[in-house]
Amino acid sequence: MKILVCISQVPDTTSKIAFSDNNTIFSSQGVTYIINPYDEWYSLVKALELKESGAATAVHLITVGKAEAEPVMRKALALGGDEAIRIDADSSDTYLVAAQIADYAKTQGYDLVLCGKESIDYNNGSVGAMIAELLDMNFLGFAGKVDVAGNSVTVVREIDGGEETNVCSLPVVISCQKGVAEPRIPNMRGIMAARTKPLKVVPAAAISALSNIVSYEMPPTKQGVKMISADNMEELVQLLHSEAKVI
Repeated sequence: MKILVCISQVPDTTSKIAFSDNNTIFSSQGVTYIINPYDEWYSLVKALELKESGAATAVHLITVGKAEAEPVMRKALALGGDEAIRIDADSSDTYLVAAQIADYAKTQGYDLVLCGKESIDYNNGSVGAMIAELLDMNFLGFAGKVDVAGNSVTVVREIDGGEETNVCSLPVVISCQKGVAEPRIPNMRGIMAARTKPLKVVPAAAISALSNIVSYEMPPTKQGVKMISADNMEELVQLLHSEAKVI
């Protein structure tokens, strides 16, 4: 079984965010980039577990992005991926990302495609489903447990009030969340080996984005809390009518 793991580069949540050119461009100055945690901690580690158990023969990593995405791909290789692919295209449009990955994967014979449930920058959570549709594969989202036996995959995911178990045959695309695997950190052996593992750069396919970013906006500054006396119900009601906002 060949596994393809989708990797997204995202800003570290501790980085200070700023915009330029009248809030139309995300400024990367001073920003530290990391592997999207849902991709690194869950989908990638699950793929490695499947290979270690003998269920998979190869784990390939893929991302859509420019050259600045290569350091995070090297880290992903250090965790244990066999080879990495970078599709040389911008990654701000969800459809474009999914279509570029699907265009590459359709000729590579992957049995299982894993991705995180969402990226922590855009939080769309839709790339996995789009890849499945474009590859004409089954899709199982928000998996909390994944088991592979022969040509069958069993996925357990949380639903309101309980759990849902799905069984389907390969090939399949699965988006993963907490519970699928235990996070790992690269060891020295993996870091050294990653330097020589192949990182292939693939030209972008002639696919047009369906959306573009018009502008960015920072969330409003948090306001101070107004304290109302417990016996001053009239003022509380008046403030709820005049100042309170439903979010």
